Amino acid sequence: MNFYDKITGNDMTRQQKEFNERLSVLPTEYQDAWNKINSEIWQYSNLTGRNLMPILDGILNLFEEGFSDGLSIQEIVGDDLDDFVASVTSAEGAKSYRDKLRQQLNNAVAKKLLK
Repeated sequence: MNFYDKITGNDMTRQQKEFNERLSVLPTEYQDAWNKINSEIWQYSNLTGRNLMPILDGILNLFEEGFSDGLSIQEIVGDDLDDFVASVTSAEGAKSYRDKLRQQLNNAVAKKLLK
């Protein structure tokens, strides 16, 4: 990857286009689940775009394998997509913005109490 791609994020844009092309082959229930997962997973503060792309690629691979095996989306991710996103991100050790803000608040309160 060259410097320009790293600064502008062109490589990530290309990967997103590849994901969308791969996703267009899958049924609409898979596409809907992907859109929901893709929007939810960006809320985790410890995941930047560069280290998030392999995770998204893994999820898309899981979808493709599930589709080729004839599984429904519920059999792949379960009944709750939010739980699926939380389990994937917790496996990577990511924290949500809420967790980050909670930690900042706790640190501020502890600092005031210790004065």
